[in-house]
Amino acid sequence: MHRTGLTELDVILAVAHRQSFRGAARELGMSATAVSRAVAGLEARLNVRIFNRSTRSVALTDAGRRYIARIAPALAEIQRASDEISSQTAAPSGTLRINAPPECATLLFEPLLRDYLQRYPAMRVDIATEPRRVDIVAEGFDAGIRLAEFVPQDMIAVPLTGEARMLIVGSPAYFTRHGKPRTPDCLVHHQAIGMRLSHGGIYHWELERHGQKHVVNMPTRLVLNEMPAIHQAVCSGIGLAFMAQWFIHAELTNGRLISVLEEWCPPFGGLQLYYPGRRHVPAGLKALIELIHEQRDRRA
Repeated sequence: MHRTGLTELDVILAVAHRQSFRGAARELGMSATAVSRAVAGLEARLNVRIFNRSTRSVALTDAGRRYIARIAPALAEIQRASDEISSQTAAPSGTLRINAPPECATLLFEPLLRDYLQRYPAMRVDIATEPRRVDIVAEGFDAGIRLAEFVPQDMIAVPLTGEARMLIVGSPAYFTRHGKPRTPDCLVHHQAIGMRLSHGGIYHWELERHGQKHVVNMPTRLVLNEMPAIHQAVCSGIGLAFMAQWFIHAELTNGRLISVLEEWCPPFGGLQLYYPGRRHVPAGLKALIELIHEQRDRRA
């Protein structure tokens, strides 16, 4: 049975949300054929067409919109009742497997994973860190962590952080020797600490202000492929680095690092936890998602 025990109704809500039979199938953990049959069966019993279909699109009919408006609140109430009952069962146990970029794993420790492991002593968390984007379903992960722009559209996403921001930073000693750049064009006279990407190329700094984009190709005195090493190098005064603000918050606060050209560094979508669907979400993952919402509400 699906999460509410009312499979056909869950199916049409998912199809309406995704505007796709295949998207609904992925969300619900069903085959596209099963989704199509569920919709057809319900339409036959109601003697009304709920969706207009073509080879390229799926859209609610007027009758379908009225039907969804009536049943959605009832199904949400049923789901809340199911969640309340489930929360009274035994605490989750087992292993939660998560895939994440190497530079992001340490951001989870304090306080999210610390509180999670303390609250659920029978749970074990296995985090695999790698720069490449993986198919978490095919490779057996319960969830993944990526920047919002890289989360697959057919996944359910839960925000982990607010908006992210890349900053150009250097040490006070470096700026004493070389001065501060006033414009992106001035960066060619400075020394960069480069980031080698997984495919072997070096990341080019991408700046933007008022819709004007500027790709920086500045001299690199040192090239590294690990964020902790870049962090240490920039703090030691070797050169400038282009780093996510969340990695250097403490250094910016205590003055160990200084940011420049901030007007050319606009924010973008932050990190998200994502997983393949709402059907049969593992208890350990469900508990982690609830803790993420709880901690976010406390910060609000």
